[in-house]
Amino acid sequence: MATVLAIETSCDETAAAVVKKRHILSNIVASQIEIHRPYGGVVPEVASRHHVESINDVVSKALSQANIDWLDIDGIAVTCAPGLVGALLVGLTAAKTLVLLHHKPLIGIHHLEGHIHASYLQNPDLVPPFLCLLVSGGHTSLIKVEDCGQYHTLGQTRDDAAGEAFDKVARLLGLGYPGGPAIDHIAKSGNPKAFALPEGKISLPEGGFHPYDSSFSGLKTAVLRLVESLQQEGEDVPVANIAASFQQTVAQGLTRRTIKCALDHGLSTITVGGGVAANSALRQHLLAAAEDKSLQVLFPPLSLCTDNAAMIACAGAEHLDRGHTSPLTLAALSRMPISKVMELYQG
Repeated sequence: MATVLAIETSCDETAAAVVKKRHILSNIVASQIEIHRPYGGVVPEVASRHHVESINDVVSKALSQANIDWLDIDGIAVTCAPGLVGALLVGLTAAKTLVLLHHKPLIGIHHLEGHIHASYLQNPDLVPPFLCLLVSGGHTSLIKVEDCGQYHTLGQTRDDAAGEAFDKVARLLGLGYPGGPAIDHIAKSGNPKAFALPEGKISLPEGGFHPYDSSFSGLKTAVLRLVESLQQEGEDVPVANIAASFQQTVAQGLTRRTIKCALDHGLSTITVGGGVAANSALRQHLLAAAEDKSLQVLFPPLSLCTDNAAMIACAGAEHLDRGHTSPLTLAALSRMPISKVMELYQG
């Protein structure tokens, strides 16, 4: 299997890594959390500027930590979609420059495919088909993984992503940014049954509910109305109880849809990727439900849940081994369905 250097700059993490045979040789991440915290979220222009400032150092550290030189690198992978276009362009420009300087093939990678490949790094013997629950700040999807580059989206959010809902609810509760870790932390001291919140089922025109799609905007609004009602009545807002109730509602809803999807499609293995995969309630509920149905659930380590370049390098190595390379005309795209990933490659 190929040895690949990868660059990831799709949002607010400047990352570079080297992966060989599904094993991490280096994984460097320069986080911008503290930079964006005062704004309560990622500011695209600020993120792009800091990518420019960090990218050279991050790539150098990745090569140094891997203890290899350019002769050992078989290809250069880079996240090209989806994401913040300005941020993506920084990584893409750096990758193309290195490709030209060192005469290496370029492999464009879909960010969600990277999150799927995080599970291969933790479980090198994992083989498709399996179901991936991908939950992050920008995405909430149930994806059937059939092979490298072959993905079928079975369920998705109709509005906010799960991570986005965590950030917005955390802001409502005054918990700061990023919202996921903040809610997870304070929820441990709260009662998850304190408040009944709507799970966000999607109604179908012919009756009933969509079995796999999610909605979080109604849940977010319900928390807002609850906080406003308590404040109008002059009561203290029980932040820990609201956080615990919100978190449990999200975890139960995602678990129910994921288990049903796996059973309906005859998939015995479930992987989980994205930042929300680090959530303790989701891990607890999904593992318990899967065990009850004799299904296997694989969570990546916390370091591979958030954005990183190791998962991009792993995906890049898989594609390069199959002869998939991208042209130097490869563009940065803010949106791209994961079903279209093969359009990133020549021929």
